[in-house]
Amino acid sequence: MKEFTQKYFVGDAAAHSRSVYKGSGYDPQDLNRPHIGIGNTFSENSAGHAHLRELADAVKSAIWQAGGIPFEFGLPSTCAEVAIGSDTMCMDLAMRDIVAAGIEVVASVQHFDGLVLLSGCDNIVPGTLLAAARLDIPTICCTGGPMLSGRLNGKQFLQCDVTEFSYGQISKGNADKEAILQAECQACPSMGACSNMGTANTMQILTEALGMTLPGSSTIPAVYTDKIVSCKHIGRRIVEMVFEDLTPSKIITREALENAIRMDLAIGGSTNAVMHIPALANELGIDMTADEFEKFNRTTPCIANVRPSGIYAVDDLHFAGGVPQLFKQLEPLIHKECLNVNGQTLGEILEHVNSCPSDVIRSMKNPISENGGLCILKGNLAPNGSVVRSSTVKKSMLHFRGTAKVYQSDSEAHQAIISEKVQPGDVVVVRNVGPVGAPGMVEVMEATEAIVNLGLDESVSLITDGRFSGFCHGPIIGHVSPEAAIGGAIALIKDDDMIEIDIPNRSLKLDVSEEELEKRRKNLVLPEPKRKKGFMRTYAKNCLPPEKGAAMQSWD
Repeated sequence: MKEFTQKYFVGDAAAHSRSVYKGSGYDPQDLNRPHIGIGNTFSENSAGHAHLRELADAVKSAIWQAGGIPFEFGLPSTCAEVAIGSDTMCMDLAMRDIVAAGIEVVASVQHFDGLVLLSGCDNIVPGTLLAAARLDIPTICCTGGPMLSGRLNGKQFLQCDVTEFSYGQISKGNADKEAILQAECQACPSMGACSNMGTANTMQILTEALGMTLPGSSTIPAVYTDKIVSCKHIGRRIVEMVFEDLTPSKIITREALENAIRMDLAIGGSTNAVMHIPALANELGIDMTADEFEKFNRTTPCIANVRPSGIYAVDDLHFAGGVPQLFKQLEPLIHKECLNVNGQTLGEILEHVNSCPSDVIRSMKNPISENGGLCILKGNLAPNGSVVRSSTVKKSMLHFRGTAKVYQSDSEAHQAIISEKVQPGDVVVVRNVGPVGAPGMVEVMEATEAIVNLGLDESVSLITDGRFSGFCHGPIIGHVSPEAAIGGAIALIKDDDMIEIDIPNRSLKLDVSEEELEKRRKNLVLPEPKRKKGFMRTYAKNCLPPEKGAAMQSWD
């Protein structure tokens, strides 16, 4: 353990720094302690972040107890549900870079000795992870936890059910106002991340799988007092980590990233994790792409019986043992030497976990699916790869050959589906919605949710160079790369072309001759940038492709 020395706030030359902290209400006598920044993504516009003030207060009280001094600062956060169907949906992924940059700048300017990063949703959680890796000072990520699952007419009813309902029956005018009101009022009974295995809960769980939050903490329901107690443990622990100099680069190793990939496959997690893990690896100089998910897919069964791959909610997963129990079932496959922020190895943590498989967390001998929940498809339509949540695809659609129907936006495709212009046997193509084309990468949700809600998920598939919400499921393939806006093969598809999807053989093919494709390529005119100024233009000019994480990491 190293001896802590306060570098910036002692001595006569630091009077100006102590003065402004006195002006903020701090006693200058307290400043000769570890300075812990608390990055808080609290907002009143997201259930996943609306409770974080209370959690931050618990963290701060414990930091004081442990001999540190806390400094809370604010970070932006959004809720993608609000943006669905609008032209701002493309901005959601880019929030990851904004969050990471905000933490990077504040923590650097303020000379924090350690960080606690509070977050709860989608791209905000991975934004905190990117910042932790980039700064490489002692850090704990404090995740907000899942909301409690809702009930409607005595049955489980979640936010993902409202979304499917909205873009299926409601958009066709087949739902009455009372049914709509009941649905919207019952789906979110508490604060916290939407309680299925969406991107928010996926990334909270993967934060724990990486070792960046305390064991068992990521799935504690947001409104439980256990969450507050966990935050107090985090506040005390971060001060110890400063003295130990336990930094993210010692925790997020290649082996830890591989554990996280195994975990994502085992929980049938969001397809967005296929971008977040490579982006995190890149921050640490670790060469990793989406292909790593395929590398482990056939040896990692999906064992979490949680929607959309299964039938339960994430609060059920917590009471079945959470991440420690998931790792216990995966024990033969994982790297047990990896460190957790609590200072223990994963192997030491699992020594105290009894193997208790259940219907929520299955054993590897009784999986939801024999392969992992995600797989990577390649072929002439996606030479650099694409992703599908294979654990949610019905057997009849694992190998599908259909006729292309091409659209330039999620809304355009959705309208075609609900007006019955899309028929069984079609493959809906949504393009120019990738990282450069959108710019920022659209979650194609209107069209995908309509396919499911209207009962077309056994006869219609969808492919896109955009991405999907963690809510989405069925025969839908995203992250097609290269994307249309930079001349990828998806830009060459015409209506009535034949497309073949073969998930067991990991193949995505456009059944058009190379000669014809070359002819189309010569006549292809790339679209003008949709945004000529502002942050999203900067993002489009600096982001990597989806198989490398789609983050603004073109640093060379």
